[in-house]
Amino acid sequence: MQDNQLLRYSRQIMLPQVDIEGQQKLLDSRVLIIGLGGLGSPAAMYLAAAGIGQLVLNDFDAVDLSNLQRQIAHDTENLGINKVESAKHTLLRMNPEIQIDTLAHKLEGEELELEIEASDVVLDCTDNFATRFAVNRACVKTKTPLVSGAVIRFEGQITVFTPGYDDSPCYNCLYPEQGELEETCVRNGVIAPLPGIIGSMQALEAIKVIIGIGRTLRGHMLLLDALTMEWNRMNLRRNPLCPTCG
Repeated sequence: MQDNQLLRYSRQIMLPQVDIEGQQKLLDSRVLIIGLGGLGSPAAMYLAAAGIGQLVLNDFDAVDLSNLQRQIAHDTENLGINKVESAKHTLLRMNPEIQIDTLAHKLEGEELELEIEASDVVLDCTDNFATRFAVNRACVKTKTPLVSGAVIRFEGQITVFTPGYDDSPCYNCLYPEQGELEETCVRNGVIAPLPGIIGSMQALEAIKVIIGIGRTLRGHMLLLDALTMEWNRMNLRRNPLCPTCG
């Protein structure tokens, strides 16, 4: 690790749970972020700042004026630009020492599986069931840790799936693979700081998974009611009849 890196990441390195060894694990890691909207923006920014060596950004949407209320990786100057390129510009201004790859198309099938298999952790920051189920199946097949977040109105949730652990459920254990999300931010709205809270927590859980510290949210889901600022923890169990991991 070079002197400038020791200085840049010094406040993390001084933590005994991280130290030089943990920081090096971050620098050697590859994280795939699917969705560069409200959740993916803060998650990507904190992972870039923390020193994730390679970030792979996937989103096929362009920056719209209605995004700017909550999608903090983008700004007015980037209206009409693809979100992954807009986010890459922001992240490299924050930390030019990391590698950022962009995928400005929908990841599907074998390509999705290969990108996930090549990653140490995947962050699902999307807002549609079809993508969530596809990502979940690929993570289960490749045994890749998945950090899943969701927000709507004043409500947020976050959990971690770690395929390969006998007691770890998957996304399909929680939700049946049918229909589509009726409630999305586009249809129902979301308060601006809420994606920042959940997205930042996704980044934190990803860092914990990579370094191997603390206790992640594997087997648990945190639920936030932002109006009352109340947190609830729900225990998740693996479904032995799950069509994906059962």
